[in-house]
Amino acid sequence: MTELPAPAVSLPKSWEPAAHESAIYQRWIDGGYFTADAAGDKPPFSIVIPPPNVNGSLHMGHAFEHVLMDTLSRRRRMQGYEVLWLPGMDHAAIAMQAMVEKRLAAQGIARDALGREAFIDKVWEAKAEISGDIGGQMRRLGDSVDWSRERFTMDEGLSRAVHTVFKRMFDDGLIYRAERLVNWSPTLQTAISDIEVTYDDVEGELVSFRYGAMDDAEPHVVVATTRLETMLGDTAIAVHPDDERYAHLVGTELPHPFLERSIPVVADDYVDPEFGTGAVKITPAHDPNDFALGRRHGLAMPTIMDTSAHICDTGTQFDGLDRFAARVAVREALAEQGRIVKEVRPYLHSVGHSERSGEAIEPRLSMQWWVRVETLAKSAGDAVRNGDTVIHPASMEPRWFGWVDDMHDWCISRQLWWGHRIPIFYGPDGDVVCVGPGEEPPAGYEQDPDVLDTWFSSGLWPFSTMGWPDQTADLAKFYPTSVLVTGYDILFFWVARMMMFGTYVGATMDGDNGVPFRDLFLHGLVRDEHGRKMSKSKGNGIDPLDWVDRFGADALRFTLARGATPGGDLSVGDDHAEASRNFATKMFNATKFALMNGARLGELPDRATLTDADRWILGRLDEVLRDADAGFESYEFAKACEALYHFARDEFCDWYVELAKVQVYAGADGVVDTDRAQATAIVLGTVLDSILRMLHPVMPFVTEVLWTTLTGEETLVTASWPTAIGDTADAQAAQRISDTQRLVTEVRRFRGDQGIADNKRVPTRLDGIDAAGLGSVRPYVDSLAKLSAAGDDFSATATIDVRLSSATIRVELDTSESIDVDAEKRRLAKDLAAAEKELAQTTGKLGNEQFLAKAPEPVVEKIRNRQRIATEEVERIRAKLDELGGA
Repeated sequence: MTELPAPAVSLPKSWEPAAHESAIYQRWIDGGYFTADAAGDKPPFSIVIPPPNVNGSLHMGHAFEHVLMDTLSRRRRMQGYEVLWLPGMDHAAIAMQAMVEKRLAAQGIARDALGREAFIDKVWEAKAEISGDIGGQMRRLGDSVDWSRERFTMDEGLSRAVHTVFKRMFDDGLIYRAERLVNWSPTLQTAISDIEVTYDDVEGELVSFRYGAMDDAEPHVVVATTRLETMLGDTAIAVHPDDERYAHLVGTELPHPFLERSIPVVADDYVDPEFGTGAVKITPAHDPNDFALGRRHGLAMPTIMDTSAHICDTGTQFDGLDRFAARVAVREALAEQGRIVKEVRPYLHSVGHSERSGEAIEPRLSMQWWVRVETLAKSAGDAVRNGDTVIHPASMEPRWFGWVDDMHDWCISRQLWWGHRIPIFYGPDGDVVCVGPGEEPPAGYEQDPDVLDTWFSSGLWPFSTMGWPDQTADLAKFYPTSVLVTGYDILFFWVARMMMFGTYVGATMDGDNGVPFRDLFLHGLVRDEHGRKMSKSKGNGIDPLDWVDRFGADALRFTLARGATPGGDLSVGDDHAEASRNFATKMFNATKFALMNGARLGELPDRATLTDADRWILGRLDEVLRDADAGFESYEFAKACEALYHFARDEFCDWYVELAKVQVYAGADGVVDTDRAQATAIVLGTVLDSILRMLHPVMPFVTEVLWTTLTGEETLVTASWPTAIGDTADAQAAQRISDTQRLVTEVRRFRGDQGIADNKRVPTRLDGIDAAGLGSVRPYVDSLAKLSAAGDDFSATATIDVRLSSATIRVELDTSESIDVDAEKRRLAKDLAAAEKELAQTTGKLGNEQFLAKAPEPVVEKIRNRQRIATEEVERIRAKLDELGGA
């Protein structure tokens, strides 16, 4: 055999990601490939990164999100867009303050003793120390972000944006101060947002106790509660207006067991008369539902706990007790009075806990700053209704509207030192002044001590990061952003706030409708291989950098992208990452073979001169490009990756590369043909070039190495996205290759079942191959199935029948020894089961009158043809089994 001269190939012996990824990424940075040009004339594409907390590290959920954003960014860059993927971090007010306080406590230093300004300096020091960790992790993932535009929610520019928005909203009457119920963290000593509250089932106790007379004949009511200590703040007992059991008590008052006052019995539709006794205690200052009822009925709202959740100001023996100790003490005191109606029983119920500190949150009446959200929420809802922002998947729209159409005013103040301090100053006689950027407060006025909720500043992220309130070149070019990629779990908390702020400030932006992003792509959660949510407590979390170390960044990225569907969760484990690593290795080896055998780019020869294998793979290439484009455009990453994976691995590597070996070394007709070998080299190079381009957004590192070696170009980052070759599909060639694949596969399966060594050539006669129109593929079959032509002394020891598209080929083999009859029976039994299943399914469809009435005739005819083939297969296999003595 004549072998083409092997070119000098610079690829290493094997693909070892850890040896190359860091240097590749640095070369991309040095080349400036990720830096966006706001003055350029390319169409814009922009994404702002959901800013991770500055004190944290990237977990698997972050990695998932980053992979999807990077895939979109890299593909658009290749498509000729001016791409801005803007990075940055959130100041994470509560988490950072808690972390620094803990550090100081270890040194014996209390925050209050240090003072506000000195403490904030300590936080800035900590920020400078740890913020680089996340950037390093992003580099290891391969994030193609524009590092020159990195932002921080408390940098100077973003602080100016925060104060500008606050001032405008205050002046417009959208920000106000009021005493309302909030989620209170006794440990952190601050109000916290809903997203910082996690709900866990807690084994508590349900206590039923009696208000009123101890004599059943006298006025009394029995109520039940899991938070007995809050009865010290009860200001009413509520019953349903239609509950006749308590109609005579409505409007009366019952004495409190421990306080020198009585509490009224009120009627309210909120009460479920079927639950418990049909009567509930009302503690407006310590329960959200009770607070709402209290406002309706004008009830008093005494706060009975201090900021550390100790009982206070009740004038009872319980003052000074921690809430949990008070719960026990109150129960014992009620028992002494004989008011415990029945035995205390265990009760499993959901309790909110602070995500940061872990303790049960305390609903607490507190004076706070609020955003009036009614008009803002309506604008956020209308933006989706009008199509200004499109949610992917559309199935998430009802959830969106359910939230924004029923949103409650937003508590924006936090009792912390680290964060954007509220720009409100208090003067004499209750004077209140809001100070905007560049303004000075009146002399002698004192600033409000609270800071803003972190979500306030991150809600401005899409436009504040681009220089707003100035009319910058970045805003003009890249805003509104093209797409926001984020998890459905923060749709309400972060996304809704960005939409409210975006529509609010949009009126000041020239020619803009106010939305912060055109598309909203909501991804799901990353779960473990058993479908469980990853968490520290379960010990089932996966560090993405551990996967990068073990399998390579490309393997991590492909695993996550391959499982990404709009709104859907994905489950992953080591097996998935290992499979992705093997895929990268397979592409490396296939490319190396192609390069060693002259693969190159060039003008494709005339289609008529190409082999069936060439025409088949080129036709499939265009089909897969269409599938990949459709998947990426609709955010169906999984569909795009599946199409690329099976084409690259199964069709190109496993089949075309093997078929190409025959063409390069011997020719499809068994005769060395240099022209055919050269044509094969161009087809190899052409298909490989497109595969590497299509895989690059998801697997940038290995494709960069392979593509630059193949083409000699500088980088794949800025290479063009592939386009269709043309109308290259050849149905007849594709069918002949499909028949070849089936024939080879069945012979290989027979050899495997019979234990025939892989390297042993088996003399074979293929009866019917010419009648099937496959005479030209005999060299392929012989090479891939390790067969040789039958000689004069040929004597078949085994036969197998292979059903192809237009005929059945009888394969007669001289294995030099008797076949394993039992193994052959097992093989045939599997085939029979598959054929019988196909026959049952097609017969069922053809027996369905509704299907026959609605299905197009070509579809029905296709089913009939499948039924006919299945019937023939069942008969053939049964006959073969009979020859072997039955199943």
